[in-house]
This record gives sequence, C-alpha cells and structure tokens, in this order.
Amino acid sequence: MIFPIEKLIGAAAAAREKAYAPYSHFKVGAAILTKEARYYTGCNIENASYGLTCCAERVALFKAVSNNERDFEAIALTAGTSEFCSPCGACRQVLAEFGPNIKVYMANKDGEYVMKSVAELLPDLFKIGSCQENRPLDTTSP
Repeated sequence: MIFPIEKLIGAAAAAREKAYAPYSHFKVGAAILTKEARYYTGCNIENASYGLTCCAERVALFKAVSNNERDFEAIALTAGTSEFCSPCGACRQVLAEFGPNIKVYMANKDGEYVMKSVAELLPDLFKIGSCQENRPLDTTSP
C-alpha cells in the first residue's frame, strides 16, 4: 500500500497538541494506519496516579480496535523533541498483539524519522502460545 508517511507523521503531530500531560509536560502524539488506509490518532493522557496514564500509541490503537480494526500497516509517533521518540515496553507489547511486522515510524520535531518493525523493537515478544504450557487443566470437560 502506498500511503504518504509524512501525512501519518503530520497526523501524529496534530494529535500531540491534544495531549493531557500536566505532570510530565511530555506530550506525545500517535497515528496508526490500517491496511485499508484508514488512520486513527491518539495522544498521551496522564493521571495523578501515574500507573493509570495511557500512552499515545495505545490510545490510537484502542480507538482503532474499538472501531473493529484489526489489521495494521504502520504507526507514527512524535514527542516534538529533537530526539526520536520510541514506544515504551507496554506499547510495544500491545502493538505486537496485532502484528510483529507493523512499521513504527519515530519522528522528531523536524519531521525526520526512523522506522523499525515491532519485532525489531521487541524481539522476544510475548505471544498467545507463550503461556499455553502452564495453563490449568480444564476440569469442566468430561
């Protein structure tokens, strides 16, 4: 699929402006692209109880999934910094649930970017079969 990466990065930058970051003042925006060329945006949303904070990448992904999307091509994210902003471990794992080949475009304030796949960012990802061996026996079956 051909989709201008600059458009996806621009959508992430626009989403960043909506971030709620009164504690860290570190605003992040993300835009996730489906294989059908639809995209959904998200921004980080902080909470006084930091553990309840939600990252921009997960907000964008959750919005897409809540609209019945399951197949993703790429995600772009930016924090408006000179450095490239990389997804945290939790976001990497959540993205991995939907595909290790999703492209992750990490952009800086100048619109420059680097791209890695989810698998490159999380090489030993936890997947559905990872916990099957220690699963409790089904005692309801005859």
